[in-house]
Amino acid sequence: MTMQISVKGKQMDVGDALRTHIQDSMTTVVGKYFGSGIEAHAVLGREAHLYCCDLSVHIGRGILMQASEKGTDPYIASDKAVDRIAKRLRRHKRRLHDHHQSGAAPKIAQAERAQYAILAVDEGDEPDFDEVDDAVDPAEGQPAIVAEMTTELATLTVGEAVMRLDLEDQSALMFRNSAHGGFNVVYRRKDGNIGWIDPGQTASSNGHIQ
Repeated sequence: MTMQISVKGKQMDVGDALRTHIQDSMTTVVGKYFGSGIEAHAVLGREAHLYCCDLSVHIGRGILMQASEKGTDPYIASDKAVDRIAKRLRRHKRRLHDHHQSGAAPKIAQAERAQYAILAVDEGDEPDFDEVDDAVDPAEGQPAIVAEMTTELATLTVGEAVMRLDLEDQSALMFRNSAHGGFNVVYRRKDGNIGWIDPGQTASSNGHIQ
């Protein structure tokens, strides 16, 4: 299946040469490290004296990779964004190889749908989530829900969840633990290690993975 790739400009014209350059680069990178992808979108624009390329690649079920880079011309910006995606795919492929070598081939047994919301907070506000006052009027200084979306919750091992977290460059990932069926979270800590939360374990059992 051929990956669908769209290249658009944000208040700027994107010529055929640049569009073809990005499409060829993405096809080569994804094909080399992942086999094939589903779709990719590149949006180019200007920010002051620099060009910006926002790149998103849907490479598999529930796997969306994103990169945003800047450069002095649109070719440099797009090449840097593609290279960032390539590095993560290369690292992911290496980890998959190590996973296979250990005899635990990654499999996603099932996926569930879950809803989450994005909250909008006025600039300068610092909402205190440790203090909840039911009497406070939601219309006065409280975050407003500006978007509700649905995402897939995959059934994974902890190792697979860490690989998915790294591949998508996320700060946190919720998943169903294939070992016992409960919901778990892996997250990126400030010290660079990966934390793992398993509500089914005692608090002392949760900690960092690497």
